[in-house]
Amino acid sequence: MLTRVFPFLGWFKGYDMTSLRTDFISGLTVALVLIPQSMAYAQLAGLPPYYGLYAAFLPPMVAALFGSSRQLATGPVAVVSLMTSASLEPLATAGSPGYIAYAILLALSVGAFQFLLGVLKLGLVVNFLSHPVVNGFTNAAAIIIASSQLSKMFGVYVDKAQHHYETIIRVIQSAWYYTHWPTLTMGALAFGIMYGLRRISPKIPNVLVAVVITTLLSWMTGFQHNKTVNVSAIQSPEIRGMVEKFNHSVAIIPSLAEQRTEIKKTLDAANKNQDIIGMLNMEHEINVLTINMARVHHGIHNVRHDIRNMLFEGVRQANSSLKFYLKDALPQGAKGDGRTWRIKVGNKTLKPDRLLMVGGGAVVGEIPSGLPTLSMPKVDLGIILHLLPYAAIISLLGFMEAISIAKAMAAKTGQRLDPNQELIGQGLGNILGAIGKSYPVSGSFSRSAVNLQSGAVSGLSSVFTSLTVVIALLFFTPLLYHLPQSVLAAIIMMAVIGLINVSGFVHAWEAQWYDGAIAVISFLFTLAFAPHLDRGIMIGVVLSLLVFLYKSMRPKMAFLSRDDDQVLRCTTNHGLLECKYVAMLRFDGPLFFANASYLEDQVAEIMLKKKTLRHIILVSNGINDIDASGEETLSLLVDRIRSAGIDISLSGVNESVMKVLKRTHFIEKAGEDHIYPTMEKAIQSVHEKAHAGGEEEVCPLLTACHLPQPMNGTTSTT
Repeated sequence: MLTRVFPFLGWFKGYDMTSLRTDFISGLTVALVLIPQSMAYAQLAGLPPYYGLYAAFLPPMVAALFGSSRQLATGPVAVVSLMTSASLEPLATAGSPGYIAYAILLALSVGAFQFLLGVLKLGLVVNFLSHPVVNGFTNAAAIIIASSQLSKMFGVYVDKAQHHYETIIRVIQSAWYYTHWPTLTMGALAFGIMYGLRRISPKIPNVLVAVVITTLLSWMTGFQHNKTVNVSAIQSPEIRGMVEKFNHSVAIIPSLAEQRTEIKKTLDAANKNQDIIGMLNMEHEINVLTINMARVHHGIHNVRHDIRNMLFEGVRQANSSLKFYLKDALPQGAKGDGRTWRIKVGNKTLKPDRLLMVGGGAVVGEIPSGLPTLSMPKVDLGIILHLLPYAAIISLLGFMEAISIAKAMAAKTGQRLDPNQELIGQGLGNILGAIGKSYPVSGSFSRSAVNLQSGAVSGLSSVFTSLTVVIALLFFTPLLYHLPQSVLAAIIMMAVIGLINVSGFVHAWEAQWYDGAIAVISFLFTLAFAPHLDRGIMIGVVLSLLVFLYKSMRPKMAFLSRDDDQVLRCTTNHGLLECKYVAMLRFDGPLFFANASYLEDQVAEIMLKKKTLRHIILVSNGINDIDASGEETLSLLVDRIRSAGIDISLSGVNESVMKVLKRTHFIEKAGEDHIYPTMEKAIQSVHEKAHAGGEEEVCPLLTACHLPQPMNGTTSTT
């Protein structure tokens, strides 16, 4: 009982100092990969990079302590980070305090959902996400994740559009003219280091090496070069008007939002009082305000775009200060400082006396030292209800990723896995992670592989990983200040390359064409609807369920005849002749209300087509279940077939179906002498009577008889 509640107690059976040393080395190795990766994934989730470290603090340890896999490395991962960003974008601006609060609340919701599924032993619910859907979504997500980092790689700034592909078009257009070459160089260097080390020696922590080298280069070369100036230092007559216009538009948004909130309250009151006229008036005002806000946002986007695209060059003055001129408007004889300067503009108002001029690349910046304060996130029922669909999808996707990795490792280690216990571990990891300011996490394939390769014996390796992150948060955060943002982008892009799996589409198509079609459709719709990734998944799930329902309503039905190896096979697939007098019909699937009429229709069609038919043998080996509708259909078929002068028998009825047939007195109706244990027994019993006075010289149920096959322009019959 103790080991069921506290699975980690089972780690210490036969545990010794050698195992402890191995787990310590494994945990340290994983941490060296996790620290830079977690910061990159937090950036992908729309959070400040140090929140990735917070997500790498408690979740790895808690998930390992209460999960069932001893090598699974939990923490920030690419797909879950992208889903977090997609689910929170409609609620708040990325990186804002409200956005961070929602991300923590989302982690709590995901954890609670996973924990409940585990406690209620509902881990099988993950099967609703079929492999083709997950493959299509994962490939699309990899492309979305990689392309979302292009702006950081090229050092350009653009506003996000309604659709992801529109945003990428903006990035490409901006990069064509305004690429910051030092930023691109840093990202390319990180790519080269990681790829090169991976090829030369996979055991070397290539991500850490890339981070150390590029951070040192950034510090030594002054990669970040910002300057705060008064607007008067910018020698462009139009910039002052643009700043004023931008600030005025930004200031309007809060007042419009407050008006909409008040009108919504009035609308709720009118709804309670059933004031139809009042409701219509309030809905009209909300629509007008929404349109006005959209216009203001569009105006802000246009002004911000114009400000961002203004490139300046600094000219040193006699008093050592800088004045900034447009690139193509330097005074005659003036010598620029060789840098390209831009005005840093975001979503907040610009201070004319403190404009931030950016003359270098973007870096991570200051990371708060110390551990996050442990506190329960503020629970807002309205926000939780809004986040619930996203929390469910993230929970299932995250768990599917984690359990797939855990199963792959268990196949190598021989460890026994409990999916429900793994759900509990992942759930508790997210719940306690939320208390420690984490956003949703899951099992990581790359870090789990590192853990396994390092020889991790137990989940203590993940405990050591968490302790290493704690030490980094306490003492080493200042060293990460100069880490270039483009390097984090390169880390993400390098990590998601492994998610792209084209062979998965081919494999699904070869298995069943409709599986391949579902994978392709899920892929295309996920790309088209991005950043609303949930829509792509839901379309894939709905298609999978529709295919399942269609197959259940129209199960495979085969007519059987004897093949050359004396086995009874499908006549259509193997080109076999059918017996004139006996029809052997195999029904593959449970016989229930949704497909009972289909069996009835097929039997009626046989009776119409085969005028010489005397006996039908219903091969029931594939019928593993039957309900009242199925039994009623069988009973009616017996009456209808026998009233037409044709007999019917059943063969290979399994025990569970037989119990139903006995309880409903079907056996007495059909006759016990018409229920046969095997197909061969059925043929032996009915063959002679069915063929009495017949003209069939060779019966296909006894001897192989093939359909005519074209050979060299002629036909031959066996």
